[in-house]
Amino acid sequence: MILLFRLLAHVPLRWMHAAGRCLGWLVWWGSPTYRQRFKDNAEGAGFTPAQYRPAIGAAGAMAAELPWLWARPQGESVLPRIVRWEGAAELEAALAARKGVIVASPHVGCWEILGQALGERFVDAYGPITALFRPARKKWMAELIGAGSRERRGLQTLPTSVAGVRGLIRTLRAGGYTGILPDQVPPLGQGVWAPFLGRPAYTMTLLPRLAQQTGARVFFGVCERLPRGAGYAIRLMPFDGTALGDPKATPEAAAAAMNEGIAALIRALPGQYVWDYARYKQPRGEAAAVAEAEAAR
Repeated sequence: MILLFRLLAHVPLRWMHAAGRCLGWLVWWGSPTYRQRFKDNAEGAGFTPAQYRPAIGAAGAMAAELPWLWARPQGESVLPRIVRWEGAAELEAALAARKGVIVASPHVGCWEILGQALGERFVDAYGPITALFRPARKKWMAELIGAGSRERRGLQTLPTSVAGVRGLIRTLRAGGYTGILPDQVPPLGQGVWAPFLGRPAYTMTLLPRLAQQTGARVFFGVCERLPRGAGYAIRLMPFDGTALGDPKATPEAAAAAMNEGIAALIRALPGQYVWDYARYKQPRGEAAAVAEAEAAR
């Protein structure tokens, strides 16, 4: 499997995206359960088929770009040729202030590219982007992701543990920056219920607590796949003046503000959101002693 990924990493990205879109439609028509969950989530959020239908092919394109993301040769700096930037100047000004920056990138577009591109662009001046990372359970996938993506220059990973959260806090207080997927369903005890696209969703408190405890500035980011394999457009938007970063705000208010920021990105690009993600599921029943609370002691 690793060899296959390495071979596919040399196939032009536009070909892989085209093949992936076909795969996305095959899965759509071949799995009634997937199709129903996809439609329920999108239509329950108020989107029409015309708005969410492109996301069917985009889901396949996301899978097809993984060999290039994970297995292209180390040291191959191709992102400047295929990435367009919007809002990078304001993000760089925030990094230069050395007060910490959090980039929140939900399941819209290609969040993997966003992390790699940020690290590649800013590592020389501001160090690597730091993120929490849980290795894949399958050995071959853990080796592939670790060597090909997570260990690339400009990226630094920490374990999803108390020690990892403490490391994030130290990074932000030292003026560094991190990337977080804010719309993941956290384990029980690590979130609160807050509205998300018109429905209650169990929402992480990690990002708000990091922002509130460190004073780091929060940006929302999205990496849009451009048509016909033309590359990606990265858009970075500051998220200032909300309960998300207000130390006096309740966890529920901060989570609601964060979810509204995520929803705004989805409304702008519904054709590249991962609609089959079980965003409204019940959280896993784990110990209520959450990592961020431990780290704050």
